[in-house]
Amino acid sequence: MVKINGQSLDIAGRTIAEYLEATDYDPKRIAVERNGEIVPKARYGETMLVDGDRVEVVSFVGGG
Repeated sequence: MVKINGQSLDIAGRTIAEYLEATDYDPKRIAVERNGEIVPKARYGETMLVDGDRVEVVSFVGGG
């Protein structure tokens, strides 16, 4: 199980990019932290999620 934003999901074995493709997140407007470290966008397709990972996906919101 992988914990994403506090929710346990059975997505071990998928990449961050695969997870994001199945969501409504806009990859241009987010940052992903895995186990306390920011994952560069260029590595989303190669970063494999494994059991026990803790991931935070943060969306940037514009406004004024």
